[in-house]
Amino acid sequence: MTQTTTAPATEPTQAPNNRLVALGTVVVLGIIMSILDATIVNVATRTLGETFHTSISTIQWVLTGYLLAFAAVIPITGWASERFGAKRVWIAALLLFTAGSALSGAAWSVGALIAFRLVQGIGGGIILPVGQTILGQAAGPQRMGRVMSAIGIPLLMGSVAGPVIGGLIIDTIGWRWIFFVNLPLGVVAVVAALRLLPKSAPQPRQRLDVRGLALLSSGVAAFIYGMSEAGAHGGFGGARALAGMVIGAALVVLYVVHAYVRGEGALIDVSLFRRRDFAAAAATNLAVAVALFGVLVLLPLYWQVVRGESPLATGLLLMPQALGAAAAMPLAGRLTDKVGAGVVVPVGIVLGLIGTGVYTQVGSHTSHAVLFGALFVIGLGLGTTIMPAMAAAYAALPRAAMPRATSALNTIQRIGASIGTAVLAVVLQRAITADAPGLGGAALGPLPSGARTQVAEALAHAFDQAYWVAFALMIVAIVPALLLPRTAKSKEQVKE
Repeated sequence: MTQTTTAPATEPTQAPNNRLVALGTVVVLGIIMSILDATIVNVATRTLGETFHTSISTIQWVLTGYLLAFAAVIPITGWASERFGAKRVWIAALLLFTAGSALSGAAWSVGALIAFRLVQGIGGGIILPVGQTILGQAAGPQRMGRVMSAIGIPLLMGSVAGPVIGGLIIDTIGWRWIFFVNLPLGVVAVVAALRLLPKSAPQPRQRLDVRGLALLSSGVAAFIYGMSEAGAHGGFGGARALAGMVIGAALVVLYVVHAYVRGEGALIDVSLFRRRDFAAAAATNLAVAVALFGVLVLLPLYWQVVRGESPLATGLLLMPQALGAAAAMPLAGRLTDKVGAGVVVPVGIVLGLIGTGVYTQVGSHTSHAVLFGALFVIGLGLGTTIMPAMAAAYAALPRAAMPRATSALNTIQRIGASIGTAVLAVVLQRAITADAPGLGGAALGPLPSGARTQVAEALAHAFDQAYWVAFALMIVAIVPALLLPRTAKSKEQVKE
């Protein structure tokens, strides 16, 4: 069963290229703002702890609260885009994120900062999926690969540039500006959206699936919280980690049952997964998120833990990865539109395997040239996997189904990313405990240079083990990728 929303008479695939470029510019501006903020704040935890005279465990809620709010709001974005119109929802999300940024920068206590970060997280969680919906509906199936790749470049560049920008801001003008920097970007993004985004007719008859929202949003948030706890404490057996994962998984399963019974009016239409191409793309997105997001966590940690680099230096050292992704994405997008994601994504996974394979052999003194080359190849793999797999999912659907499909895919990606991050964090911490038993979790914090030098080889060996697990997860991702379509999808092939 498919969504019955009525598409406008204008055929999206006939939109001129310059119109798509304008839409893409607006959407990318908002996405850059939300992605930069998430990664900039990551380098500020120690500074925030000292400023508010509180523990790191409390300050971690500045990050965790944002993550949970971000994840919990994603399931509602499809319904909201249909009910109020994607343009209105996009602008509201930008305003909410900008307001949260202003309040976070003005926070007078750690409690206020955590609360305002929740506001930011709600806005940030809406920005990405609604932006993808806007571009996906405008592009049509024949341009989907190129459009999704255009979104992917700022995602990767923002994740790498964030620590660099954050380090510079904290060292020069103070921590409050890691939030205030969003204000001019937010104003520009809102003005551009008002002028350039196409109007989308609201559909007042679209009723909110309240029970589905309660089940799915709370389930996703609980599961991701459990995974975060497991990653932070080095195991899945802790009470909070186990409770979060079990309760979250149970609520998600209950939602699936609820959605199957309710049918078309469900928050996310599970009947979309009956489409073979969409189901294969969704499975690929899950597997790729587990494998590649886990690798993205290990890469900066290697430089900081084994090589003792600062967050600012680490951000600069990771630039080859971003350059590789930026080089690959435009070509991968065009190839996806021509030959299908079933050809492009497996090649990307193989590239990721090659780069990750190099990191399974690194030591404490491996040359920068080897590490940079491997990072560039990993970047090539990133650029030819995540967004082409997303494009394959959209190309399998009629235009009217895209809002709720976007909610489904982004929810799947967040779950996959949390699994990959937690698994590799647990593997790494346990490997460090085994190889450097005197350090344990302290190895992930600041160590005197002399102490780090003495255990550098043991730490490098622990990272080798974690990279082998990442390598194995990436091999698993090949299986659903081989089921993706190997031919381009034309507009005539997509039926309402």
